Amino acid sequence: MIQYSRWKIMLYMAIVALGVIFAAPNLFSRASLEGLPSWVPQKQVNLGLDLRGGSHLLLEVDVGAVVKERLEALVDSTRSALVGAGIRYTGLGVSGQSVNVTVTDTTKLEEARQLLRGLASPVGGGVLGGGVPDIDVAQTDGKFTLTLSPAGIQERTTGAISQSLEIVRRRIDATGTAEATVARQGADQILIQLPGVQDPARIKNLLGQTAKMTFRLVENVDPTELLAGRAPAGTEILQGEPVAGTNAPEPLAVRKKVLLTGEMLVDARAQADPQSGEWVVSFRFDAEGAKRFAAVTRENVGRRFAIVLDGKAISAPVIREAILGGQGQISGNFNVQSANDLSVLLRAGALPAPLTVIEERTVGPDLGSDAIAAGQISGLIGTAFVIVFMVLFYSVTGVIAVVALIANIVLTIALLTLMGATLTLPGIAGLVLSVGIAVDANVLINERIREETLMGRGAMAALHQGFDRAYATIIDSHLTALFAVATLFFFGEGPVRGFAITMGIGIILSLFTAVALVRVGMVYWVKWTKKKILDIHALFGARKIIPENTSIRFMRGRFIGIATSAVLSTASIVLFFYPGLHYGIDFAGGIVVEVRTEGPADLAKMRSALDSLKLGEVSLQEFGSPSDVLLRLPRQGGGEAAQGAAVEQVRAKLAEIAPGANLRRVEVVGPRVSEQLVGSGILAVVLSFGAMLIYIWWRFEWQFAVGAVLTLILDITKTVGFFAITGIEFNLTAIAALLTLIGYSMNDKVVVYDRMRENLRKYKTMPLRELIDLSINSTLTRTIFTSVTTFLAMAPMAVFGGSAVSGFAQVILFGVVVGTSSSIFIAAPILLFLGEGKLRRGSPAAAAPTGGTQAQKG
Repeated sequence: MIQYSRWKIMLYMAIVALGVIFAAPNLFSRASLEGLPSWVPQKQVNLGLDLRGGSHLLLEVDVGAVVKERLEALVDSTRSALVGAGIRYTGLGVSGQSVNVTVTDTTKLEEARQLLRGLASPVGGGVLGGGVPDIDVAQTDGKFTLTLSPAGIQERTTGAISQSLEIVRRRIDATGTAEATVARQGADQILIQLPGVQDPARIKNLLGQTAKMTFRLVENVDPTELLAGRAPAGTEILQGEPVAGTNAPEPLAVRKKVLLTGEMLVDARAQADPQSGEWVVSFRFDAEGAKRFAAVTRENVGRRFAIVLDGKAISAPVIREAILGGQGQISGNFNVQSANDLSVLLRAGALPAPLTVIEERTVGPDLGSDAIAAGQISGLIGTAFVIVFMVLFYSVTGVIAVVALIANIVLTIALLTLMGATLTLPGIAGLVLSVGIAVDANVLINERIREETLMGRGAMAALHQGFDRAYATIIDSHLTALFAVATLFFFGEGPVRGFAITMGIGIILSLFTAVALVRVGMVYWVKWTKKKILDIHALFGARKIIPENTSIRFMRGRFIGIATSAVLSTASIVLFFYPGLHYGIDFAGGIVVEVRTEGPADLAKMRSALDSLKLGEVSLQEFGSPSDVLLRLPRQGGGEAAQGAAVEQVRAKLAEIAPGANLRRVEVVGPRVSEQLVGSGILAVVLSFGAMLIYIWWRFEWQFAVGAVLTLILDITKTVGFFAITGIEFNLTAIAALLTLIGYSMNDKVVVYDRMRENLRKYKTMPLRELIDLSINSTLTRTIFTSVTTFLAMAPMAVFGGSAVSGFAQVILFGVVVGTSSSIFIAAPILLFLGEGKLRRGSPAAAAPTGGTQAQKG
């Protein structure tokens, strides 16, 4: 008799109740929760940009500029040190990541070596001091080579990225953007998500400026000399404000010597000049800066003083008198926004290195609301289909499974809420798919209980044996699915990682809901009804459409199955090369713009106008309604910055030819990102295969592992062929689909393999061919039911899920068919070829079966 202590039942009830409490706020609007007491849970799941609209930017820190700056500073330091010591030298300059200098005074070589070594800064010492020098000094006769050490480069790179992260966060906060996310990604990238921001041009402009400000004197030089490119020694020619009456910038001979830097500023504000009414930026120095500013202005009355920002003289006023208060102002052709933007840059501080936008994705709010509606509708329909199926085929036990299924969904949402996770549209797809996998556990349990009942066991005994025998299979199948999910999480990006999180949580929770909760529910149902025999029957005779106690000799068709699979996989490989896959922007790079015009779109006019921009071959595709157009442009030459420039040209041209057009989605992926995504996608698939091979080898035998992986390879090649035939876009979501199929297909094979392993112990003299047929027939109903429930869960997503996930769902549906059939017609025959004569252990004496279906003969 199965007994449960009261504390265990109370614990289960408390877990589910807490799940309901923490998931409930997601049913209400944020405004309706604001008036509630603070002790009432009010936290909600964060919605991804694809659901609520906004912009996603991925920036790359130019770490090479950091190294270059250090080398240039090292040249200045070397010059100062040698000149100060009266040591003659020649050939001072930068070469690669080193500074070279030749000391001509041979009597002072040792002194020069000590001076140059003293230019190094210790790195890696921490608060206790010590560390190693950031410069290695090598000497060959009189030639010295100062090379940045790996530790020095790493230290400066890490510091530059951390400093850039903080400055980016300050700049965005200063613009008033709410709920912005700024986080480091990879080795040298910064991820920014801006909810509600539909045109991130201003943000990109702010982030694209390093904002390194210096204050330098201007030499009075004949303009014709400057136009000819001739400037006095110690100066450089910079472009100033436009000359009055023209649009041409004034050339200025600005001294290279920096008198003050922007790092000395403590405040900067945009304001209107009370006398002229023009917008200016007022600034204030710290104590040291105010002291230097006073000295400079006192000593240079009547001279022009240039304020240089990122290599451009934004203002060059004449010093009228000494400025003693440490305050000044920058005048120029400012409007209210440009003045505010400059003040933001100065307050936030200068970036240590330039930033480049290498990826940009923007989703409009109306597209986000459409995505929410599509996800809700398809998710609810899919879940409803699964519920109807379970109740129809399993009656009361199906109802218990449905209650556990609902608990699984509630607990998943509660955990996502508590974790502060972000729910994306692919995340909704992951939640729906996890429902299918959770149902698989319930199907396994119910089918095992039916088998035990048919063998003549009583209700409680059948219940006990059914759960115990199904448990090991459930663990194995769930773990193999989690391998694929974990790979997606660690190597996926953005929405794909959201898919992995929701699916992973759902799978883990199903071990609790499908095993613990269902078991408790069934035990108390049996006790309450006082059943002697646990008859799991279907409603309305639905079970009759599924054949039971089959004795199909599957292995007779093993050669046909393998040959057919080999032909299809070969054809798929050919299709991979010709016509090839329709690579999405994630892998091919380029620009995608989704446009909704006010009336039916004139594709010919739009194509002609965009062709005039000379941005490469323009692809226009009408989808949905006649006013919806998908525009694609190839990756632009000229690096990452060229992609952003092309987007701005497209925006301007669309505004010109289709006034009122709504850019519902804009995606820009540069070459650096596409290369990273291709590499991470391939690595994810390879690691997923490797992890499953090792696990199956460890849990079963090497023949099972090899058979499973070879079958998976055939499944994946067929799926790639499906991509080629259908033209479904091959992108990050496609990689997610492939890894999901790997997990699902392995899940199915583990169930069949588990029954084979069980029968190997049970029927020790039965020929392997007959034993495999027996095992497949024993699990056939479970295989069909699991495939049907997964198909029912994902089919609405394929129809109603929208462009973001419909292709993903279609691939999953194809994979369900391929994965299910391959478990029977491919994996089993491969195991037969590899294992015949090698999978027997122990005594050769036959173990007599204890009731139930007898072994097949012949």
